[in-house]
Amino acid sequence: MVQTISKLLGALLAVLLLYIVPAAQAAERQDDISGLNAYHSTVHFVDMVRTKGYITPTMYNDFMHDLELTGNTYEVNLEHMHKKYVPNYVDAAKPDSFLGNYEAVYDGYYNPQILPALFPDHSQPKSEQTRRYTLMAGDYFAVRLHNMNRTPADLYKSWLLGGLDNGKPAVAASYGGMVLNEDY
Repeated sequence: MVQTISKLLGALLAVLLLYIVPAAQAAERQDDISGLNAYHSTVHFVDMVRTKGYITPTMYNDFMHDLELTGNTYEVNLEHMHKKYVPNYVDAAKPDSFLGNYEAVYDGYYNPQILPALFPDHSQPKSEQTRRYTLMAGDYFAVRLHNMNRTPADLYKSWLLGGLDNGKPAVAASYGGMVLNEDY
């Protein structure tokens, strides 16, 4: 009886070591490759926006298509910080109390403001100038994304660790910088 149990345990351990662990490692490598592809696509998109100073629907759709090639679904957050200068006053109600200096202030624009400019309710062609989201030189533009689905590596980890899940996305990317040009 003891020999049968030890043989069964040995067979289960052999299956685990020969098939399950290599499959889990291959799935983790696939997540690493997906992460590199997502980061590369993000860098390419952000650098294009920073260089041109605008976003078109075609640019955004190409970016999303590049992300879809990884086989994951992503939550993509766009962030545009518009720089403006505000004069400093002792009392804002009195124009003659100007202190002689200005303060740089950033107004934030995110997906709810950017995406409706790219994809309005009316049906204009994608090449229409009104469907561009424009930025100004000196503004800051960033993209942050992470996967929403559970990858095969997540499933293997959950199974091997008995259902424990760290809650971190397997694929994430973040990149941004200052807008360099206004090429519109």
